[in-house]
Amino acid sequence: MSMDVPSGVRRAAESLDDVPAYVYDLAGLARHAAAVRAALAGTELCYAVKANPDPEVLRALAPYADGFEVSSGGEFEHVRALLPDARLSFGGPGKTGAELALTPSAHRWHVESPAELRRLRGPADVLLRVNLDVPVTGAALAMGGGATPFGMDPDGVAECLALLGRPTPADAASGGLSERLPGGRGALRLRGVHAHLASGLAAPDLLTLAEAVLAYGRSLGLREFNLGGGMAVSYTRPEERFDWAAYGAGLRALARPGETLRVEPGRALTAYCGWYLTTVLDVKRVHGERFAVLSGGTHHLRTPVTKGHDQPFAVLPRSEDGEHGPVTLVGRLCTPKDVFSRRVPAALAVGDVVAFAMAGAYAWNISHHDFLMHPKPEFHYLR
Repeated sequence: MSMDVPSGVRRAAESLDDVPAYVYDLAGLARHAAAVRAALAGTELCYAVKANPDPEVLRALAPYADGFEVSSGGEFEHVRALLPDARLSFGGPGKTGAELALTPSAHRWHVESPAELRRLRGPADVLLRVNLDVPVTGAALAMGGGATPFGMDPDGVAECLALLGRPTPADAASGGLSERLPGGRGALRLRGVHAHLASGLAAPDLLTLAEAVLAYGRSLGLREFNLGGGMAVSYTRPEERFDWAAYGAGLRALARPGETLRVEPGRALTAYCGWYLTTVLDVKRVHGERFAVLSGGTHHLRTPVTKGHDQPFAVLPRSEDGEHGPVTLVGRLCTPKDVFSRRVPAALAVGDVVAFAMAGAYAWNISHHDFLMHPKPEFHYLR
């Protein structure tokens, strides 16, 4: 598989032993984030920390982000400690009492249900997370458009509006509505709506969803809209990138004066900056098929088995003995699910390094690190 491997990644591979390593190209990440920031002029850019909370990654993104979206108390405290002045939006279903106590410290609070709203203690600026009945065909993952645990349908939103007081045109003109809920809770200021309906969509499809969310929020007299993430990332065609220029231009065309539009990409910002390096421990044939057993595994890089794709990679050979042909790249876990790529053409020999690309999002941080208690990978940063 032909991949353009940065020189810094190649240098890290030269000293690699049998302990795998992650390499994050922070300079490349900064260039990408700057380009996205420019393309989204007029729209606020927040980074979804769940995609990759690595401290150096967050620091590299900070100059280009208007804020960060967190989905747990742990993420909140992690980002707050690293970036004390960052604006944090807190989202996600099933918030605990300890997490709800963080409300006054968040720039925006994404309310998932009427029950959550009743439990909130202000002061707080809230967005109501909406789950609209709109088509989300073609999505890699759907969080809305039908019955899911995420957000609220219009009935749930109506219940929240009754608790808060439905916005009037005067409230909308002032940017929010301040009310007190029963039980001595502090002021909860309704600012707008939040929607993250689907993932894996191209710019035209995301703009169609944005148009629906904007129309719904405007019908409530609101002027702040968090449109979520969901930008497509192709692991089968890594050269294809999300069209940020078209998306930014489309959002500017949809926006009206005085409105705030915000997006929260995660994977589409950081996936391309990460590389996972691992060595070949064994190459063997079983019932006519060739397997390369690597020193790492899906306990370090769970992305391919989770999404059901072949992880793109490049071989950095250490000898000329590699046999070329179809090969399945596997880890050394005691499970047949420990697979990176199946029957892909490659020349591999024991001792070669395999550099898996697109390992900068939902990779190390979602993997089952302690299964079989193998060593953790090393981490290297290109600046």
